Amino acid sequence: MAGILVSEGRYTGPSFLPESLHADAGFAVGFFSLTVYEASTMENLLKKLDLTSLRLFVAVCQERNIARAAEREFIASSAVSRRIAEIEAVIGLPVIQRQSRGITVTPVGETVLRYALAIIGNIEQMSAELSRFSSGAKGRVRVVANLSSIVQFLPEDVAAFGRAFPEVSIELEEENSADVLRIVGEHAADFGICNSVAGSEAFEQVPYRQDRLAVLVPGGHRLAGALRVSFDDLLDDSFVGLRSESALTQLLTQQAAGAGRQLDVKIRVSSLDALCRMVHAGLGIAVVPEQVGLLYLNALDVSLLSLSDAWAVRRLIMIFKSRDQLSASAAALVGFLGKGG
Repeated sequence: MAGILVSEGRYTGPSFLPESLHADAGFAVGFFSLTVYEASTMENLLKKLDLTSLRLFVAVCQERNIARAAEREFIASSAVSRRIAEIEAVIGLPVIQRQSRGITVTPVGETVLRYALAIIGNIEQMSAELSRFSSGAKGRVRVVANLSSIVQFLPEDVAAFGRAFPEVSIELEEENSADVLRIVGEHAADFGICNSVAGSEAFEQVPYRQDRLAVLVPGGHRLAGALRVSFDDLLDDSFVGLRSESALTQLLTQQAAGAGRQLDVKIRVSSLDALCRMVHAGLGIAVVPEQVGLLYLNALDVSLLSLSDAWAVRRLIMIFKSRDQLSASAAALVGFLGKGG
């Protein structure tokens, strides 16, 4: 707003005021003085009424005694008195009345006390909420994980984490292990969960779970009565497989090539649920995570056989670029999952 000018008791400023007020220099002076006073007072309040002064003033009001307030706040009585005097100097009015056995709070002091309590309360509430972020108790975490970890372990583990950290929200996205590495490498997720595959050594790692593979065969299959087989025993069978880019498919292809064979894959699907149902329909056998196969034993006409090969026990790991770069919430989730949920 433009300034208001007064010359020899007459208003000579802009003409936005009503004509009836042009001659009222008192109005102009009063308006101007009030604006300057409010701005000056606000500036002084912001500079002088710091949290320490307000806290000490609250203590004096609650204790009704400067000495007891000083003892409570672990500060000298003279320092408390000086802070009270500074408040009174800024306001221009007394906030307490000193008496022989203590103090009484003036009406002005009661007003200051009411606002001081509100300010301190808000600061404490803000501090508590911020500390929950820094401790991992509140926030959002984005995780990319492979299919095996999501189907076998993460539902129960994430649910348990949610009970311990109810104000942390988790965005979980399924990707194959190769894409998990890429996404975490691009900083597009807080951390990832995948099998220990080529390229994972470039990241910091925390062990998550063991992923044991087993063989799912349809009812009536020649191996349906067996408890344990080797991968070589399966190479004459037709397979149901996952997509070619999945870590499991690549592992099986490599193992078959090592035996001088090529897998006979009749059909490929994108989910473990579809994989198991294709086996149930008699389209072939499949190598699946053991926990997944157990889910379908009672629901489908299939048998689950242990796979005896050493490579059938895989490591699931959590990967991230640097632990120092993890948010508090992400670090809390990594720590929780690293203990087996």
